[in-house]
Amino acid sequence: MQPALNPREHYTYGDYLTWSDDVRYELIDGQAYLMAPAPTLEHQDIAGEIYRQLSNQLAGKACRPFIAPVDVRLPRKGEEDEEIDTVVQPDVLVVCDISKLDRRGVRGAPDFVVEVLSPSSAYHDHQRKREVYERVGVREYWLVDPLERTILVYRLDQQGGYGKPEVFEMRGETPVQVLAGVTLCWDDLVERWPRREDG
Repeated sequence: MQPALNPREHYTYGDYLTWSDDVRYELIDGQAYLMAPAPTLEHQDIAGEIYRQLSNQLAGKACRPFIAPVDVRLPRKGEEDEEIDTVVQPDVLVVCDISKLDRRGVRGAPDFVVEVLSPSSAYHDHQRKREVYERVGVREYWLVDPLERTILVYRLDQQGGYGKPEVFEMRGETPVQVLAGVTLCWDDLVERWPRREDG
């Protein structure tokens, strides 16, 4: 994903609010990136299943799950909304501090973020968004790869960095460490996908 608008310009949430709803962008450090076209059915199946499981397990608890599109504004200290230059739309997210929620979406770092990879967004999610999520303090960040059927799990360490990710296969259950008692189950989801052709 290359910058979609003039890379010499520095855009803010104030600019973002004036753009047409027909095209979706993310802002990262003032650069506008065009969101990929409608995702594949597999991508939507994964995101929807993760959201469903989170919603069921978090029912009646303080933490709230959301599924894209939801604007997540990531201000630096003291920034007014219109000055914010980083606005992302994670595939799935969980926010445990309800003071971060308002009519526009989320203001501040979610506790848990999941991005489902596609070929067009892989670098964007692996590099740009990982760096942003680490910087703003997203406590746990998962990259779900439907092609490799793996999950890369980044967790903030005591120094506030992600370090090397843990890698899990999409089978059995994977616990979400920052959400006590929450696990995501993969077997039924993977079973309903078409068989992969090997070789």
